[in-house]
Amino acid sequence: MPILPRSLSARFSTAVAAAAATALLASGCSPAEPETSQSPVSGGHLVYATGDAEPTCLDPHVGGNYPQALVSTQYLEPLVSLNKEGEIIPWLATDWKESKDGLSWTITVRDDVHFTDGVKLNAKAVQANIEHLKDPATGSSTGYLALEKVTGTEIVDEDTIRINLSEPDSALLESLSQPWLAIQSPKALKRSKEKNCQSPVGTGPFKVADWDKQNSITLVRNEDYNSPPADAAHQGPAYLEKITWRFIPDSASRYAALQSGEVDVIDNVQPDTINAARDNESIEHLNAPRPGASNRIELNSGKPPFNDPLVREAFVHSANVNAAISSLFFDTAERSYSPLSSVEELGYSAPDLFTYNPEKANKLLDKAGWDQRDEQGYRVKNGKRLSLKFPVSTNQSIPAEISLFEQIQATAKKVGFDVNLELMDLSSWYGALAANEYNLVSAPYTKVGPDVLRILYHSDGIKPAPSGYFANLSQLDDPKLDKLLTEAGRETDPKRRAELYEKAQKIILNGYYILPLYDQQNHFLHRSNVEGFRALPTVSTPTFYDTWLSQ
Repeated sequence: MPILPRSLSARFSTAVAAAAATALLASGCSPAEPETSQSPVSGGHLVYATGDAEPTCLDPHVGGNYPQALVSTQYLEPLVSLNKEGEIIPWLATDWKESKDGLSWTITVRDDVHFTDGVKLNAKAVQANIEHLKDPATGSSTGYLALEKVTGTEIVDEDTIRINLSEPDSALLESLSQPWLAIQSPKALKRSKEKNCQSPVGTGPFKVADWDKQNSITLVRNEDYNSPPADAAHQGPAYLEKITWRFIPDSASRYAALQSGEVDVIDNVQPDTINAARDNESIEHLNAPRPGASNRIELNSGKPPFNDPLVREAFVHSANVNAAISSLFFDTAERSYSPLSSVEELGYSAPDLFTYNPEKANKLLDKAGWDQRDEQGYRVKNGKRLSLKFPVSTNQSIPAEISLFEQIQATAKKVGFDVNLELMDLSSWYGALAANEYNLVSAPYTKVGPDVLRILYHSDGIKPAPSGYFANLSQLDDPKLDKLLTEAGRETDPKRRAELYEKAQKIILNGYYILPLYDQQNHFLHRSNVEGFRALPTVSTPTFYDTWLSQ
């Protein structure tokens, strides 16, 4: 099968790829079946309980957040995937080739796949999806930003499309592997946004049967399914007949439902729950940290007080992150000192920059002119208190993380920062960001590959996408960094690409634009009779195609 190392994501030998992909599809070869003493059993009803926010739209092209990716992985499929080594492998696409000048990619899709509404997968279907993602009316953020360099498409033949670019894009295949760019029926996309949000139509192993809002989504098996990714453990339809996707926001309630057998799998598992489940033989733990950016706090350098690098550095040294992680996360998270997740090969780490040092923080604030304190002990300059707005989405932050922010708030107060934590729902949180009403923000961003740095820290990212969301929340505007990220996005030589991304990360870290915390957490607990359950190596979303229920 054609494979492409993540670090070589823009180079590929077409002749070898085509021959290998053809052999794969003809032979139906696949990895060994999941390790178990029993053979997989067809049938069964699995209940999944999520603690993530309920999507407002089941079409991940619209918006493009992680809760959408979690559920849409079951019914929509992208062109390519990754294996566990991080290599690009076939999914709906069988072959891909970059032009010599890097300004186009020619992609061939399978000729034997149909969407669940009966429409055939072909090049025109892929073209319609790219146009849908690029259309401002769709309101895409994640997909739109991933395709920023795409200028248009051409149909080469029925199953082959050419994607044209404004400049070479070494991350294009990585982007195309993500659920936010999954391929939907072009017929279904012509429906109203409301109808398509209610029940997107894909090629996946399951299809949306019903959405009972604020309660559950019902997914039923696609009996005609024949398009698993190249690393799947079997061929043909899924084993499970039905999945009920429940929304249970309360962590304790989710775990109680798992313990009782009312549900089979839960996500957003709290550190104390993981710790408690370790001695329960009927429950198993799957840890699948997300790629892309680390969990981090962004410092808004676009306005006072963090437009002053001395104040940014002082805040970083006022935050006792290590002690908080140690006390709150029960060894389920390791401290990060990088902008990138540890899943990414090209992450650069700088522990010495992020020590807890209140003495140094005090000196830096004195130097920055915040050398007075009010009666409550907060720093004051020209009669104004050193106050920071920190909006926190309760939909995206687990309780342990909110407790971490509270501990950071407490240690920063000792130095003189007045950190105002503002807990709000996801819609209000997005509104605060759009209005630039924040100084600190924790905003998880999941993307395959180090190109996430371009999305998060290139100055172009300060401009909103059509959805209204902008990704450069630190509002970092540095021409030198822009140049490095642009060059890295074009570079196909792995050594040179790594050098460029290291230099870029040094600017981000040395400028104290972020406070790295830990990898984006992605913990699942499941009943021990749930066999063949895994997270996709792309963005670590659960896939139930190979899953079956043992007795």
